[in-house]
Amino acid sequence: MANPGFNQKLLERLDGVTSTETMTFEGTINKSGFLLALAIVGASFGWATESFGIVMILLIVNLGLSFAIIWGPHRAQYLSQVYALAEGYILGAVSALYAVKYPGIVSNAMFLTLGVMAVMLALYRFRIIVVTEKLRSVVMAAGMAIGLTYLVSIVMGFFGSSVPMIHESGLLGIGFSLVVVTVAAFNLLLDFDMIDNLQRRGSPKFMEWYAGFALLLTIVWLYLEILRLLSKLNKR
Repeated sequence: MANPGFNQKLLERLDGVTSTETMTFEGTINKSGFLLALAIVGASFGWATESFGIVMILLIVNLGLSFAIIWGPHRAQYLSQVYALAEGYILGAVSALYAVKYPGIVSNAMFLTLGVMAVMLALYRFRIIVVTEKLRSVVMAAGMAIGLTYLVSIVMGFFGSSVPMIHESGLLGIGFSLVVVTVAAFNLLLDFDMIDNLQRRGSPKFMEWYAGFALLLTIVWLYLEILRLLSKLNKR
């Protein structure tokens, strides 16, 4: 799945927007770290309360916040923090459910997610992996295929069925999750490249918050997929 926060229309929305201060890559990473810290704070509350009602409310709230931020990037400077806290609560509640069945899985997923982030950032910054148009096309195509697979599974769920490889812990299921985690990790490279692109264009300072919000979307996806992969491995 491609990051909905980073797309060509984003650049079109920024055409003509000027600012005395411009965003930087380092500033964006700092904002991302702050949003991630807020998400962890929110997760601690979600872990402690595990309220299904609050989770459903926050899902709706975050959906609205996502549209508000994506369609108005300038709003990220005061809405992204609220989004991060709410998203953290949802993740905390979901993680608590996994922890009941598989003790220790959540901490492992967190460390692996942070590790993958650090590795992908290093690979990008040191130009060990260069984001080319071909790489971008392959990653985006893979992401769309994964998104379509999940969509088919949701539709099948209404009829009491599902796509086996998404949920089963056999070799096919584990292989599928490994592919999804890999694609999510490579999406981080695309995100870093977009941040660099925004910086080169001299985008306004508030775009650091927007880019941090968009990067958080990918990080959350990566964490959930690692959590799913670890749960499959624990079933075997």
